[in-house]
Amino acid sequence: MNAPAYSGAARCRPTGRGADVRLLGIYLNDHLAGATAGTQRAARLARTARGSALGRAIEPVAAGIAEDRTALLDIMRDLGVPVRRYKVCAGWAAEKLGRLKPNGHLVRPAPLGTVLDLEALRLGVDGKTACWQVLRRLGAADERLDPDRLDTLLERARQQRETIEAWRVCQAEEALATTAG
Repeated sequence: MNAPAYSGAARCRPTGRGADVRLLGIYLNDHLAGATAGTQRAARLARTARGSALGRAIEPVAAGIAEDRTALLDIMRDLGVPVRRYKVCAGWAAEKLGRLKPNGHLVRPAPLGTVLDLEALRLGVDGKTACWQVLRRLGAADERLDPDRLDTLLERARQQRETIEAWRVCQAEEALATTAG
């Protein structure tokens, strides 16, 4: 899979050199922190929507997001990049703290809660896609990065984005619709 050709986009040529291991470690651990938060957010949304049409659509997405986090850990292991536990914990804590926002409802769920969860998941999937794309390009100079595996991860991210976006739009329209009165 080649990098997309966007009009006006910078045209980068592979250098043929491998990645700086220290910087790659920082980059992948930052993505692991995001993947940890995304996995938690997706699992919680799947649980709260269980039994509904949204739940049936999001459950496989949540499972795929969890598999992608595992794939990232596998790639990090293959590259010899150590996991920085403090970043994993920070991702976990950030997701939990993100739930503590004023939403105008003390007891019942806020109408925009699901919309915001879906928007957070979409942003996470977009970030994950960017990571897979970078790794795919780095694979030209590093045989430890399997291009077929990365292509599969990119395709799964595309499918996740489509599902999340369709439900995000529906949920936003429903939550923000005015009632006749």
